[in-house]
Parts: sequence; structure tokens; C-alpha cells
Amino acid sequence: MTDSEIQSAILTMGHQARAASRELVKLSSEQKNNILRAMADGLIAREAPILEANAKDLEAAEKNGLSKAMIDRLMLNPKRLGAIAQAVREVADLPDPVGEVLTEWTRPNGLRIVKKRVPIGVIGIIFESRPNVTTDAASLCFKTSNATILRGGSEAIHSNNALASALQDAGATAGLPAHSVQLIPFTDRASVEHMAKMDQFIDLIIPRGGKGLIEKVVATARMPVIKHYDGVCHVYVHADADLEMAANIVINSKTQKPGVCNALETLLVHRDVAEAFYPLLAERLIKAGVEMRGDAEALKHLPASAKPATDEDWTTEYLDLILSMKTVSGVDEAMDHINNFGSHHTESIITRDASVAEEFMHNIDSAVVLWNASTRFNDGGEFGFGAEIGISTDKLHARGPMGLTELTSYKYLAFGDGQTRA
Repeated sequence: MTDSEIQSAILTMGHQARAASRELVKLSSEQKNNILRAMADGLIAREAPILEANAKDLEAAEKNGLSKAMIDRLMLNPKRLGAIAQAVREVADLPDPVGEVLTEWTRPNGLRIVKKRVPIGVIGIIFESRPNVTTDAASLCFKTSNATILRGGSEAIHSNNALASALQDAGATAGLPAHSVQLIPFTDRASVEHMAKMDQFIDLIIPRGGKGLIEKVVATARMPVIKHYDGVCHVYVHADADLEMAANIVINSKTQKPGVCNALETLLVHRDVAEAFYPLLAERLIKAGVEMRGDAEALKHLPASAKPATDEDWTTEYLDLILSMKTVSGVDEAMDHINNFGSHHTESIITRDASVAEEFMHNIDSAVVLWNASTRFNDGGEFGFGAEIGISTDKLHARGPMGLTELTSYKYLAFGDGQTRA
């Protein structure tokens, strides 16, 4: 496609999305929930073509040399598709935030003011790799009466098209307004730039993917952007940690699903427990196939296969079975390292000392900070939000796992009986 053809197609989708957003606000919560349940049923009904489309993406991913972790993020199977459909049903079961009265008050002149949640309008989602983002984004945005324009990556184009078609067709039978959920069916990179400049139709844009994608969107977007930046996540093992618990948490944080943003990337270990903890952990890391990279002090206690960590390791999101390890003198050094080298995403402290845990949780400048728990719990589903639109590392409007309320704005309604201003 030529650039002008791409621009024309994106503009048409923008027009259609804006029209759909005006129809969406007319739907009741019950109507939206029935449509969502129909969408979930549609995903299961289309299992065969969806998995067939996914197989094409997996074949291309292997030919293109994608890592095992990235291929795992891309892969769908009956169990995963069932979980995707269940996530849509769970969104239907969640309370609808649209129309919620946040606060209200009456002025001395009798004017009553109400602050109420409303949809944002049209939301653009740009994402890579993970086809479940198609359904998560569509269901969450629809539940909050927002129209959605989705732009997935080339590596999942067949899967995304199949999922979007299932949602659109099944939703339409239950009353889904036309063009409420749209997926850009081509992967030309120019589509990202045209979306980012279409502020007359798109009210908010959310990029989910690599740093290069996010930086491109931020540099060109004319509308607000909620960023989903790197997940350089840390676990700090304090001197007063239960070392068996710490090892279990580190293994879970690193290996349960290494190719996601809330997976552990850098481990910090208090010097007083280094000699005991590193060998205990290393045995389990070897069994899990994790490559170890450590500072000079860590290497003294790690097997010969461990590699020296470089300065670059402290700021790298591996998304793979690689773990960097650093020995620190105490909580102050751990906090300094995280605040200086981390991505303000997810951090965890392992300790039995409540005062140290409270100090760590108070001073760490990240979206989610945990005590004696895996970093993998920074997740909309685990927080009880149902599906999530992403994990924001911003500070304004939305931070951490983004559920339904983060996809709403608010407006003020003022009720009078003839008041005029002096």
C-alpha cells in the first residue's frame, strides 16, 4: 500500500470509531455484558480457524528466528484460547465504572455539582507479539464504552485478524455497534505514525511493545499517551530473609513466564547472606536453564558457568532465561540501585523485618512494590481487575495494572434552578 492509501484507510477507521463511540454511550451495562458474553462464546466457536491462523504466525516466527520466549508469548492452543474467552467473561462480570458518581457537593448558592465517570471516547492500542492483547484491549475498552482501534505487530497478524473477526461477528449478533472494535488489517509501519497524528479522532493512545515502538509513538503522538515501558524488575533479598522463601520467589519471578514485563531481571542480595544464598539459588537456576550474570562478589559464590555482569546488564530487560545478580551492603544501596537503574515497573523485597520492608516500599519509585511475593503478581488479573490493558509506568492518570477505571475520564454535571453569576 502507498502512504496515501494507508493514511486514507486509517482516517476512515477514525471516522468510524468516533461514530461508534457515540453509539456505545447509549448502551446499558446489561447490554454491554450480554455482548461481551457473546464475544466470549464466539471465540470458542471459532477455535479451529483461530488456531489455524496462529499456526501460520508460529511458522513465520520460527523461520524468522524469534526467541523461544517470544514464540511462547505468541502461541495459542485450546487451553490458552479458553483462558482468553474466560477473561472476556470475567470482564462482563465486573462492575461497570461508567456513570459512577465520584463525588458531589452543593455550593452556597444552591448549585449542585456532580463528578461522574465517563468513557474516554476512542482509544488506539498499538502492540506487539501477544495476540491476547487483541481480546483484552477490545473487551476492556468496550466495557467502558470506548471505541477501539487496534494495531498489532506483523508477527501476530493472522492471529489478531482471526480473533478480531470472532469478536466483531459474535458481538454484532448481540447488538455491538458497527466499528466499535477495529483492527488495522495491514502491518505497514506508516500506520503507527498516521494513528499517532489522528488526534481529531483518537483521544488516547496506548503503545505496548519494545522501547523503540513506544519512543516512536511518544515522539509523534498528538494525543495523550500512556506508556508501557521496559520491565526491568528487581527482587531484593534482605539479610533477614527466609532464604528458602527467597529462592522460591526468585525462581517463580524469573522462570514462571520469562518473556513478560513483570518477570524478574535483576536480583539484589544482601552481603550478609550472599555466601549461603547464592549457592542455594544457583542450583535451582541451573535446573531451570537460567543463565547467570553476577558482579564480582556474586561470582565468588556462583558456579563457573556464571558470567561477569556488565553495566549494561543492570538496565536490560532480557525477556529470557537470563538473570543478573548484584551484592549490596543493605537496603539503602538496594533502593539506590533500583531507583537509578530500574524502569519503575515492579520490585519486591524478601525479609522478615517489617520496618525494613516498610522503608523499602515507601522509598521505591515504582508502579508496584511487593513484600515477600513474586514480581509476577503485578498483573490485572491477579489484582482482581479481570483482563488488563497493560501495566503503565507513567505517573499521571494511570499507573501499574490498567483495568476498567483507568479507561475512563470524568466530567462535571452542575444542577441549578436559575442561578446566575454576579
